[in-house]
Amino acid sequence: MAMNLVKLPTGKPNLQLRVSKGHYATSHSHINYYIDVTLTKFRLSEARAAAAELIRAYKATTIVDTILCLDGTELIGACMASELTKSGFANMNAHQTIYVVTPEHTTGSQLLFRENTAPMISGKHILVLAASVTTGYTVQGAIEAIRYYGGEAVGIAAIFASVNECAGYPVASIFNTHDLPDYETHDSHSCPWCKQGKKIDALVNSFGYSSL
Repeated sequence: MAMNLVKLPTGKPNLQLRVSKGHYATSHSHINYYIDVTLTKFRLSEARAAAAELIRAYKATTIVDTILCLDGTELIGACMASELTKSGFANMNAHQTIYVVTPEHTTGSQLLFRENTAPMISGKHILVLAASVTTGYTVQGAIEAIRYYGGEAVGIAAIFASVNECAGYPVASIFNTHDLPDYETHDSHSCPWCKQGKKIDALVNSFGYSSL
């Protein structure tokens, strides 16, 4: 069954916030809004617009050697790398190029880099890019992996975030709870909607949703 998505006005050209209100379960929490970022991740025009928004926090102040892409954000990451390395932009990256890397996940959900990609992390300044940052578990795992492989995290960027800080780093996002003031996230064991007997509408993650 198709989910009923509503487009919210954002005041940002070429970017739309598509949401559906209900009772949704992620792998870490229960939330009252499903935020659909599919087109932002996979449509080139929206990915470019998202990248233009996100680089504002980094292009003049931060050395970025590598963009670590989570949740299928590689297209946005590539657009960010392109913008950050454009001639004429203030750019502190000594290499004048940026790696765009996707980690491999082990069966235990840990992030893994093989011998051919680990050099893109070791000794590099890493910007973590995620579709959303709510509980922060995924991003925290990425920060831990960066440290394990000898890299240095320099920031966190996301399409949507319900927090301003994660793992000790500020989170730069296009959309936040100011756009969704009644957004809620709860641990599955203390979910108020479960206690009220409200059924879960769908299982959701970075790939999308599966209606129940």
